[in-house]
Amino acid sequence: MNAREFRMPAEWARHAATWIAWPHNREDWPGRFAPIPWVYGEIVRKLSAVERVRILVRDEALERQARRVLEKCGARMEAVEFFRRETDRVWTRDYCPLFVRNGRGEHALVAWRFNGWAKYPNHKRDAAVPGFVAKKLKLPAFAPGMVLEGGSIDVNGEGLLLTTEECLLSGVQQRNPGMSREEIEARLGEYLGVRQVIWLKTGIAGDDTHGHVDDLARFVDAETVVLVADADPADAVTLRRAGLKVVRLPMPRPLFFDGVRVPASYANFYIANGLVLVPTFNDANDRAALNALAKVFRDREVVGINCTELIWGLGALHCMTQQQPE
Repeated sequence: MNAREFRMPAEWARHAATWIAWPHNREDWPGRFAPIPWVYGEIVRKLSAVERVRILVRDEALERQARRVLEKCGARMEAVEFFRRETDRVWTRDYCPLFVRNGRGEHALVAWRFNGWAKYPNHKRDAAVPGFVAKKLKLPAFAPGMVLEGGSIDVNGEGLLLTTEECLLSGVQQRNPGMSREEIEARLGEYLGVRQVIWLKTGIAGDDTHGHVDDLARFVDAETVVLVADADPADAVTLRRAGLKVVRLPMPRPLFFDGVRVPASYANFYIANGLVLVPTFNDANDRAALNALAKVFRDREVVGINCTELIWGLGALHCMTQQQPE
């Protein structure tokens, strides 16, 4: 198979499944881990009503715990599938493979390198997940040899890709030392079917990843992007010059815990089959954000998920999910 025959579908394309990892690393939510499995239970309850949910789970004991939580939450268990696999963290958006499809309807996956956001040394288990998934699904895997996290990009499925200079080009938390902008664009084109990379400036305040675009700007259809109110004004200009419509998305008030600002953003929503899950933060702007997204996702139910606890782990709904297209 030739990687150039494949393209990454947009997130709103029909899903075969959503991949998540069951939470276990208490260090990611210091002092606040207890409610996290119940937040996951509510997310899986919503997702399992519309599509299959595939869950990476450390061992049999944790699977039993997860099943108890999901059953109490009312998840549709016939749509839930467990895969025994150790992980370091739960942020499957960034270390799971990216699924691609060609014109004949054949599927493959792209196993980008993962280096713990160029920050955390304990990432080896996460980095091995693409190989595990390829083997379990019996799908061919392409290996670009480049570090890339799923949260650092967003695609419209028709050749456009959003990312930020802060994440992929900065010398801070540098993913690919020595790679130029042009080389990165070429690699994205070869393995994701991208014909144009749209470079925005910087991510949001409090973002531990140093500039992930999925907290900043997201495609909601092939020609429209929602852009958070805190974005650099130049980003809106860049998007419009690329021929895209821009819809402004509010931001919650800055959210802190133990003196640390966390990356609370309504842009970290997840598009599932007939459903959009949106993070909320017990904030006055929650309703405005849900209404704004309901206007651009008229054919889907838009549902808020309270992520006030989840975001202390420095990620929200999009960070913890990875779509597998039909």
